[in-house]
Amino acid sequence: MSDIPRLVQEIKQNVQKVIVGKDDVIELMLIALLCEGHVLIEDVPGVGKTSLASALARSVGCSYRRIQFTPDVLPSDITGFSAPDLKTGAFEYRPGMVMSQIVLADEINRTSPKTQSSLLEAMEERQVTVDGVTRPVPRPFLVLATQNPVEYIGTYPLPEAQLDRFLMRVSIGYPSLSQQIDILTRYAHDDPRETLTPVTSADEIARLITRTRAVHCAPPIKEYIASLTARTRLHEHVSLGVSPRGALYLMRAAQGSAFIAGRDYVIPDDVQKVCVPVLSHRLMVRPEARIRDMTAERVVQSVMAMTDVPASYR
Repeated sequence: MSDIPRLVQEIKQNVQKVIVGKDDVIELMLIALLCEGHVLIEDVPGVGKTSLASALARSVGCSYRRIQFTPDVLPSDITGFSAPDLKTGAFEYRPGMVMSQIVLADEINRTSPKTQSSLLEAMEERQVTVDGVTRPVPRPFLVLATQNPVEYIGTYPLPEAQLDRFLMRVSIGYPSLSQQIDILTRYAHDDPRETLTPVTSADEIARLITRTRAVHCAPPIKEYIASLTARTRLHEHVSLGVSPRGALYLMRAAQGSAFIAGRDYVIPDDVQKVCVPVLSHRLMVRPEARIRDMTAERVVQSVMAMTDVPASYR
């Protein structure tokens, strides 16, 4: 395991040639990649959502496609379609945009619910079905979806069923003053993405995914995760708590956190590190609580404060 922190650091440093700062966000992206999860990046325009996705894909040597979602994008554009071959007359499968290892679903909430749902099978089962034929998507497979939380005109909010498919919801945030100056300096003449080279390969990432799944999660840690998610369902400010899928994703993300730290076992710190990005988008906060500025993130933080860490880890 001693080689993992070094490789993770190399990937982070490579991505940071494009994205200034934001170590925590880059690390969460790597955790999602190693857990075969998907990430919803919710932030205002211009903070580097698209740049982050392409820089990560180039750094890990994975194929990359960007889907610009608009109201006229069709499900067949995503999954692919069958078309006749003019020479033979036989129908052949034409791959859709989802047939890539890292897919950027840019402004996913600007397309229709029917097109949004065409991603569900690929995200959950890692396959697409076209004309009754099922085809696997490439591995590793990661969907990075973006949406603007400020502008709602002409958008279609993601339903809870689709939100639940995302391992995490993250926000990049504005850079600090010194980081903004660094960005202006780096991008003054050229785009750093044009000279970015891989530091690992897709095959190596696939092997790391297998090793991440083998990270040990002891019974007290599983009980801790179960207690955290159960408390969200009983919280006074919550109308819909975390599903069993959310608890499973929290365990997987904690395994990823432990793995990139160079450990083959999970500790409570790993769970706490990923708790907010994994659980917050799975909650429905009551309207009266939102009026009092009680956000889903604050609910998760209060749940962590109320839940005791297993005695053997104190």
